[in-house]
Amino acid sequence: MKLQTVVHNIPPLYDSSSRVLLLGSIPSPKSREVGFFYGHPQNRFWRVLAAVLGEDTPQTIEQKRTLCLSHHIALWDTIAQCDIAGASDTSIKNAVPNDIGRLLRETEITRIFATGGKSAQLYRKLVEPQTHVPITQLPSTSPANAAWSLERLIDAYRVIL
Repeated sequence: MKLQTVVHNIPPLYDSSSRVLLLGSIPSPKSREVGFFYGHPQNRFWRVLAAVLGEDTPQTIEQKRTLCLSHHIALWDTIAQCDIAGASDTSIKNAVPNDIGRLLRETEITRIFATGGKSAQLYRKLVEPQTHVPITQLPSTSPANAAWSLERLIDAYRVIL
Protein backbone atom coordinates (compact mmCIF):
# COMPACT_ATOMS: atom_id res chain seq x y z
CA MET A 1 0.00 0.00 0.00
CA LYS A 2 1.23 3.48 -0.89
CA LEU A 3 2.14 6.02 1.79
CA GLN A 4 -0.02 9.12 1.99
CA THR A 5 0.47 12.26 4.04
CA VAL A 6 -2.14 12.51 6.77
CA VAL A 7 -2.79 15.63 8.85
CA HIS A 8 -4.53 15.12 12.21
CA ASN A 9 -8.04 16.58 12.01
CA ILE A 10 -9.60 15.75 15.39
CA PRO A 11 -9.15 18.24 18.24
CA PRO A 12 -7.96 16.90 21.58
CA LEU A 13 -10.67 15.91 24.05
CA TYR A 14 -9.94 17.43 27.45
CA ASP A 15 -10.94 20.04 29.98
CA SER A 16 -8.98 21.84 32.69
CA SER A 17 -9.67 19.06 35.21
CA SER A 18 -8.32 16.23 33.01
CA ARG A 19 -5.78 14.15 34.95
CA VAL A 20 -5.02 11.18 32.67
CA LEU A 21 -4.08 11.38 28.99
CA LEU A 22 -4.58 8.46 26.60
CA LEU A 23 -2.59 8.89 23.40
CA GLY A 24 -3.08 6.98 20.18
CA SER A 25 -0.67 7.33 17.26
CA ILE A 26 -2.79 9.10 14.62
CA PRO A 27 -6.48 8.67 13.72
CA SER A 28 -7.26 5.77 11.39
CA PRO A 29 -9.05 6.46 8.10
CA LYS A 30 -12.34 5.42 9.79
CA SER A 31 -11.73 7.71 12.79
CA ARG A 32 -10.97 10.63 10.44
CA GLU A 33 -14.16 9.83 8.54
CA VAL A 34 -16.37 9.88 11.67
CA GLY A 35 -14.40 12.75 13.19
CA PHE A 36 -13.65 11.15 16.56
CA PHE A 37 -11.13 8.91 18.30
CA TYR A 38 -11.27 5.12 17.92
CA GLY A 39 -14.03 5.36 15.32
CA HIS A 40 -13.65 1.93 13.74
CA PRO A 41 -16.56 -0.24 14.95
CA GLN A 42 -14.20 -3.23 15.45
CA ASN A 43 -11.80 -1.27 17.67
CA ARG A 44 -12.29 -2.37 21.26
CA PHE A 45 -11.19 0.90 22.89
CA TRP A 46 -14.64 2.09 23.98
CA ARG A 47 -15.67 -1.34 25.34
CA VAL A 48 -12.39 -1.58 27.28
CA LEU A 49 -12.56 1.96 28.69
CA ALA A 50 -16.20 1.62 29.73
CA ALA A 51 -15.50 -1.71 31.47
CA VAL A 52 -12.50 -0.27 33.34
CA LEU A 53 -14.59 2.72 34.45
CA GLY A 54 -17.62 0.60 35.39
CA GLU A 55 -19.87 2.33 32.85
CA ASP A 56 -22.03 1.27 29.91
CA THR A 57 -20.25 1.26 26.54
CA PRO A 58 -20.91 4.64 24.90
CA GLN A 59 -22.48 4.58 21.44
CA THR A 60 -22.53 8.21 20.29
CA ILE A 61 -19.68 10.71 20.12
CA GLU A 62 -21.43 12.79 22.79
CA GLN A 63 -21.63 9.76 25.11
CA LYS A 64 -17.94 9.05 24.47
CA ARG A 65 -17.00 12.68 25.27
CA THR A 66 -19.06 12.57 28.47
CA LEU A 67 -17.55 9.24 29.57
CA CYS A 68 -14.01 10.59 29.25
CA LEU A 69 -14.55 14.05 30.71
CA SER A 70 -16.63 12.80 33.66
CA HIS A 71 -13.69 10.55 34.61
CA HIS A 72 -11.03 13.27 34.00
CA ILE A 73 -9.61 11.44 30.99
CA ALA A 74 -8.19 13.33 28.02
CA LEU A 75 -7.77 11.79 24.55
CA TRP A 76 -5.42 12.81 21.78
CA ASP A 77 -2.74 11.40 19.53
CA THR A 78 1.03 11.67 19.58
CA ILE A 79 1.25 12.59 15.90
CA ALA A 80 -0.01 15.77 14.20
CA GLN A 81 1.11 14.73 10.72
CA CYS A 82 2.87 11.80 9.10
CA ASP A 83 3.14 9.63 6.03
CA ILE A 84 1.20 6.38 6.53
CA ALA A 85 -0.21 3.49 4.51
CA GLY A 86 -3.88 3.13 5.45
CA ALA A 87 -4.14 2.49 9.20
CA SER A 88 -0.79 0.67 9.49
CA ASP A 89 1.18 2.17 12.39
CA THR A 90 4.23 0.16 11.31
CA SER A 91 4.33 2.15 8.03
CA ILE A 92 4.53 5.59 9.73
CA LYS A 93 7.29 7.85 8.45
CA ASN A 94 8.12 11.55 8.87
CA ALA A 95 6.08 11.94 12.06
CA VAL A 96 5.49 15.46 13.40
CA PRO A 97 4.25 15.52 17.03
CA ASN A 98 1.19 17.27 18.41
CA ASP A 99 1.79 20.02 20.99
CA ILE A 100 1.27 17.81 24.01
CA GLY A 101 3.16 20.26 26.21
CA ARG A 102 0.36 22.81 25.68
CA LEU A 103 -2.20 20.21 26.74
CA LEU A 104 -0.22 19.48 29.90
CA ARG A 105 -0.05 23.20 30.75
CA GLU A 106 -3.84 23.62 30.33
CA THR A 107 -4.84 20.61 32.46
CA GLU A 108 -4.02 18.66 35.63
CA ILE A 109 -2.61 15.73 33.61
CA THR A 110 0.11 13.89 35.51
CA ARG A 111 -0.12 10.44 33.90
CA ILE A 112 0.14 9.60 30.19
CA PHE A 113 -0.62 6.27 28.57
CA ALA A 114 -0.07 5.16 24.97
CA THR A 115 -2.75 2.96 23.42
CA GLY A 116 -0.17 1.03 21.42
CA GLY A 117 3.52 0.60 20.70
CA LYS A 118 3.99 3.14 17.92
CA SER A 119 2.38 5.92 19.95
CA ALA A 120 4.69 5.16 22.91
CA GLN A 121 7.78 4.92 20.69
CA LEU A 122 7.12 8.24 18.95
CA TYR A 123 6.15 9.99 22.20
CA ARG A 124 9.43 8.91 23.80
CA LYS A 125 11.41 10.10 20.78
CA LEU A 126 9.58 13.33 19.86
CA VAL A 127 7.66 14.57 22.93
CA GLU A 128 9.14 13.33 26.20
CA PRO A 129 12.44 15.23 25.73
CA GLN A 130 10.35 18.45 25.94
CA THR A 131 7.68 17.50 28.49
CA HIS A 132 9.80 15.27 30.78
CA VAL A 133 6.59 13.34 31.54
CA PRO A 134 7.07 9.60 30.98
CA ILE A 135 4.54 7.49 29.11
CA THR A 136 3.24 4.01 29.98
CA GLN A 137 2.58 1.76 27.01
CA LEU A 138 -0.69 -0.17 26.95
CA PRO A 139 -1.63 -2.82 24.37
CA SER A 140 -3.47 -1.69 21.26
CA THR A 141 -7.24 -2.17 21.24
CA SER A 142 -7.16 -2.50 17.44
CA PRO A 143 -8.75 -5.62 15.97
CA ALA A 144 -5.33 -6.27 14.39
CA ASN A 145 -4.07 -7.03 17.92
CA ALA A 146 -5.98 -10.32 18.04
CA ALA A 147 -3.52 -11.87 20.51
CA TRP A 148 -5.16 -9.77 23.23
CA SER A 149 -8.64 -10.85 24.31
CA LEU A 150 -11.13 -8.27 25.53
CA GLU A 151 -10.64 -9.52 29.10
CA ARG A 152 -6.84 -9.18 28.91
CA LEU A 153 -7.18 -5.66 27.50
CA ILE A 154 -9.55 -4.64 30.30
CA ASP A 155 -7.10 -5.98 32.90
CA ALA A 156 -4.19 -4.13 31.28
CA TYR A 157 -6.10 -0.84 31.09
CA ARG A 158 -7.04 -0.88 34.80
CA VAL A 159 -3.67 0.80 35.43
CA ILE A 160 -5.20 4.12 34.29
CA LEU A 161 -7.40 4.26 37.43
